[in-house]
This record gives sequence, C-alpha cells and structure tokens, in this order.
Amino acid sequence: MSDFTSCEESVNGHFVAYSDEFQEVVGKDPQFYTVIETDAHEGPVYVGAENALYFTTLPASSNIPVANARQVAIRKISLEGERFPLTPQAVMSVRGASNMANGMSLDLDGRLVICEQGTRTTPARISRLDIRTGTVETLVDQWRGLRFNSPNDVVVKSDGTVWFTDPSYGALQGFKDAPLVGDYVYRYDPATQQTSVVADSFNKPNGLAFSPDESILYINDSGAIQGPGSYFAKLPHHIRAFDVRGGRQLGNGRLFAVVSPGIPDGLKVDTAGRVYSSSASGVQVFNRDGDLIGEIIAPGVANFTFGGPQNNVLYLMADTRIWAARIQAVGATRPPLAR
Repeated sequence: MSDFTSCEESVNGHFVAYSDEFQEVVGKDPQFYTVIETDAHEGPVYVGAENALYFTTLPASSNIPVANARQVAIRKISLEGERFPLTPQAVMSVRGASNMANGMSLDLDGRLVICEQGTRTTPARISRLDIRTGTVETLVDQWRGLRFNSPNDVVVKSDGTVWFTDPSYGALQGFKDAPLVGDYVYRYDPATQQTSVVADSFNKPNGLAFSPDESILYINDSGAIQGPGSYFAKLPHHIRAFDVRGGRQLGNGRLFAVVSPGIPDGLKVDTAGRVYSSSASGVQVFNRDGDLIGEIIAPGVANFTFGGPQNNVLYLMADTRIWAARIQAVGATRPPLAR
C-alpha cells in the first residue's frame, strides 16, 4: 500500500502529494534543510568535480553612472562535509560584477555558460567562464547585428549547442533600453557560430529543459509578470513542450501544464521524464502527461537545480537562503566532470 493514501498529504510539511506517483519522486525518507543563509537568487549550477554550488545574487545598486543601474555577482559554496547550515564565511566570490548574470549552465567541458542580461552601457551576451582559470569569453552577443534583450536561462545539449531564452525583462525592469528583437528562444552552435531563432511564440520565455532523450524541449512562459510587483492572470504562466526535430528545430508546440500560484521560472527534468517547475509555493512536479503529482513547499524559490554526488538533491534559491531537498528522483542531466 502506498505511503500516500489521500489526494493531498504532507510529509514533514514540505512534501505534498496529489498522486501516489509522487512517492517515486520523494522516496521513503525525503529531507528538507537549510544549506546556508545568503543572498542567492538565480542560476544555480552544481559542479560535481568540486562538490560546489554556483549561483547568482539579487540585483543590487551599483556605482555605474546610469539611472537604475544595478549589478549581480556570481558566487559559490563548497558542499563538503554536509554540516548544514553552513556559516556565511562559506560563500566565495567568483565574479563580483557579472553584467547582470542570471541563468547559468555547464558545457560539455565543465565550463560555466552564463546568461548576461547586460545594462544600458554593456551589451547582453552569452558568455563562458572557465572555473579553473577564471577566463571569461563571449560565445554570442547578437542576432543578425541586433543586440539581445536580457538572456534569462540556458541549457547545453549533448551535441554542445547552446539553447537560451531572451525575454525583455531588462527593459521592463528599467535597466535596459527598449528591445530591438522579439522575446525569442535561440539555439547557438559553437561549431558553426550560427545563431537561430527556434521559437517566437512566447510572451516572456523563461526556464527551459530537455527531456532525458532530448526529443522534447520544455520551455516555460512567465508573461503573467510584466515588471516588478505586477501579475496578470490572463497572460501566460505555463509550460509548453516542443518536439526537437533533427536535433536543431522545434515543432508541434503544445501546452504541457499551467503553473499556479505565481509563475514558472526554474525548470528541470528527472531521469523518468518528470518535469519540475518553480512556482509561488515552491517546486511543482508534473508527470510526463502534464499532471501535477506533488509539490515541494518552499515559498520564495525562483530557481533550483539538481546536484549532489547522486544528483538527487534539489538546491533551491530563495533570495535570502539556499534550501535543499534530498529526494529519491535523480536529475536527468548529470554535471560533467572537469577536464
């Protein structure tokens, strides 16, 4: 008999099941704990070779002489020892000024691929940071001669291509000029240096994640939020699914799931093909048919990632702290080893 006997049952106050399927996600003894009290907002990436978690901070006022100028740092914490919560001294700076970095991922060689939203004085770009040497280089910073809006999230496919979303939140939040291009989803091929629009049907494309076999790309639309403090229920707050054709094009776009309360932001997939999305209440978990089977209650989480030696720990960015949920399910994408 299942441990979850009702349609809505809570475990430890943080794991709520709406279906017996959720037991396959959390297992018999899920754990929820605080990793550290710190400024952690976006871009979480677990680096297995270091047993470390990289992340970006909340935008803060900067000394750039432009109205509404803000800045974001890239930081990391070592997770050795698992004695939590860690002290504030465990936080290490990676880049003090990162050109408004947001989403991040790892490439096939273990380098950090970064969405830099840019400012009114520095262009947006997708950059790459060698975490061993600290060297930063530009991968792509324009499409057909036009600057990007404010790249938000990025994934690297097994063929090395870089897929990223580019909503116009920077302009809406006042730190970027008016957009020159649409709110698109892009594919960049480092081998050919070609950048292609793969989806143009989004209001505000945000998080994205491939299915385990990379035959489906899930992309969420957070258009219900158009700027600070706003929420428009009739605008998108859903996840869409696309078939990946020929490894480079998207087709058969369809609604996968609507996320409520709030909007979807972070997006991940486990090895069984289940889809995880942040929401106003925490992290919602959907089966492959798009049914909501459970939630991890963690209000304030914007983004999250799988990590840990077994890739079964969800690290949750909650602005003033990092939480962790140790579960049974395993993330679909394992962090690459160092070169």
